[in-house]
Formats: sequence, structure tokens, C-alpha cells
Amino acid sequence: MNDANTPTPPRRCKAHNRRGDPCGAYAVTGWTVCRMHGAGGGQPPGLAHPAWKHGLRSREFMALRAEITRLQRETKTIKEMIP
Repeated sequence: MNDANTPTPPRRCKAHNRRGDPCGAYAVTGWTVCRMHGAGGGQPPGLAHPAWKHGLRSREFMALRAEITRLQRETKTIKEMIP
């Protein structure tokens, strides 16, 4: 039972090294990993990313291509059903 007066222990980093040992550092508040393993880091996605070039591999474009492919396949099956 956790009493109101006893604090909960701080969360530890969930990252592991190559041998499988846990990191053991304290996790950043609101994250599951420590600052050395990527908490609060990274580049912004999309146009705000400094290496943005054309967007042909962006998530939005890939989703659009998948939808177009699905519609093409659906159209093909409908064409095959017409005598």
C-alpha cells in the first residue's frame, strides 16, 4: 500500500544497451527515456525539418499513394465483373 506521505520512486530510463542491460538513468518527466536516449529531442517533422527536400516520402504522400492504389485495384475488380 502506498501511503500519501511516502513518495513514489522516480521512473528509470527504459532504454537498453547492446548487451541488453537497462540504462538506469532517471527518465525525463513525461518521457519513458532519459535525456541521453532521446527524451525531448529530435527534429520536427515535415516542412519544419532542416533536411526537407520534396516530400515524396512523407507520411501524407505515402498515405495518398496507398489510397490511390487501393482505388485502382477496386476499379480493376469492378471492370472484371462487367461482361
